[in-house]
Amino acid sequence: MRRFEGSELLIATHNRGKLEEFRALLAPYGITCRSNADFGLPEPEETEETFVGNARIKARAAVAATGLPALADDSGLEIHGLDGAPGVHTADWAETPAGRDFRVAMTRAWSELEARNAPEPRTARFRATLLLLWPDGHEAVFEGDVPGRIVWPMRGATGHGFDPIFLPDGHDLTFGEMSAETKNAMSHRAVALRRMRACLEPQHGA
Repeated sequence: MRRFEGSELLIATHNRGKLEEFRALLAPYGITCRSNADFGLPEPEETEETFVGNARIKARAAVAATGLPALADDSGLEIHGLDGAPGVHTADWAETPAGRDFRVAMTRAWSELEARNAPEPRTARFRATLLLLWPDGHEAVFEGDVPGRIVWPMRGATGHGFDPIFLPDGHDLTFGEMSAETKNAMSHRAVALRRMRACLEPQHGA
């Protein structure tokens, strides 16, 4: 596996919550994270029906625009009682005429579970796919997930997205109630990033 030896990485996102999470996760490796907003890049249209496909779209657009290596993620919440929805459409569920509102998305998720009379526990998982793309076109893909269940009403004001209704297995606090440090240590992106360590850490004997 190719090692990433740069000190600067473009995080191909416009989502400030994701950017801050990646900054915290990558800080121990001495990597400075830039974002699409730093370069005024437009948000590419995500037209794929898989996480890896959408991550590739974002990474390729970022590299083409800046010449920097880019790390893109596509992530989402899969609710088993909704046949895996919202999945790759997780952010779409939050779209409103006034912009993204995840309270709308969370309410929709619970309402649809209620409409289906989905049995408890209403299991779900957060999934993340990271795609690291070098300017020469080489790429590496890393995936992570965190199992849990959907709870109601919403709990907590931290985190972002669907965090206030996601209770990870083995915990009493939702992602929305956890401190950023606690969540970052166990999030689906953290799991994927741990699988990415072979690219980030010095190789033995080097």
